[in-house]
Order: sequence, then structure tokens, then C-alpha cells
Amino acid sequence: MKRIKIILTLVLINFNTNLFTAEAGMPQLDPTYWISQAFWLILVFSILYISISKLYLPKIKNNLETRENKIKEDLESANKFKDQSESKIKEYEAIIENAKKEVSKIHFESKQILVKDIKSKKDTMEKEIEKEIIKAQKEIIELKKNSVSSIQKISENIASNIIENVSGDKLNESSIKAVVEDVSKKNVGKYL
Repeated sequence: MKRIKIILTLVLINFNTNLFTAEAGMPQLDPTYWISQAFWLILVFSILYISISKLYLPKIKNNLETRENKIKEDLESANKFKDQSESKIKEYEAIIENAKKEVSKIHFESKQILVKDIKSKKDTMEKEIEKEIIKAQKEIIELKKNSVSSIQKISENIASNIIENVSGDKLNESSIKAVVEDVSKKNVGKYL
């Protein structure tokens, strides 16, 4: 502040000459105008310096600090989210691994259950087939027994009809029966 007062007094002292009339040539180079030019130079640069240092520089500095803080916060939050995502990925991989183990366990248990079920059904089916085979064998044996007597009766009827048709006489049925039984006893082993 004292500087400004001193400069103003110097400028006022210098006003004793006519400052506004320029002599021939460039007025900037005239020594009579140097004090007024120095005054205005100092005044303008002082105002510029004060306005820049008090108004604009704090705003610029504040903006730079705000931007730097914002960048730091963004980096911190990005690192935080990165850590969270990595932990989520690890959790996800653990869940998948557990799920795979569970699936393989379920698959193994299901396979064991199916094998047991198939084996029990197979055993049941084999028992039923065995029963059916035994039943069929019994029926075949019965059929063989019955078929021999049926074959003998049919053979007796056919033989008596043939003999009756060929000779015209009816033979004794007991003799035909005896012949058929004799032939069937000899040949039954071949066919049955």
C-alpha cells in the first residue's frame, strides 16, 4: 500500500508539465512521460497480479486439487471394485467346483441305485423265466405223454380205415391196437 502512495505522489509531481501534448516523435520515448507510463504500467500489472493471484489462481488450484482428489477416489473405488470382483470370481469358482462335486456325487449315487434296481429286476425276471421254463417243460412232458396216447389212437383209427378201405373187411380193433402200440414203442424214442 505504501508503494502505491509513493508512486501516486511521484506521478502528481510529474504532472507539472503538459503530459498530454506530444512533441514530434514517439511519446513513449520522451523522458517526460516515463513516470506516467511507469505509473500505469505498475498499476495495470498490480491489478492483473492481484486479480490473478487472488481470484483466478485459487480457483484453478482448487479445480486441480478437486480433479486430483476425484482421480484418487476413482482409483480407490476402482481398486475396491476390482477386489470385490476378484472375491466374487473366487466365490463363483468355489460354487461351481462344489456344484461339480455334488453333480458327480449325485450321478454316482444314481448310477448305484440304477445298477441295484436293474440287478433286482433282472433277478426277478430270471426267476420268472425259470418258473416259466419249468412250467413249459412240465407242459411239454405232459404233452409228450398225452401225445403218445393221442398218436396211438389216431394211428389206430387211420390204420383201421386204411385196412377197411383196402381189404373191405373190418379187422379186430384189439389187434390193430396191439400192432400200433408195438410200432410206437419201437419208434417213440426216435421222435420224442
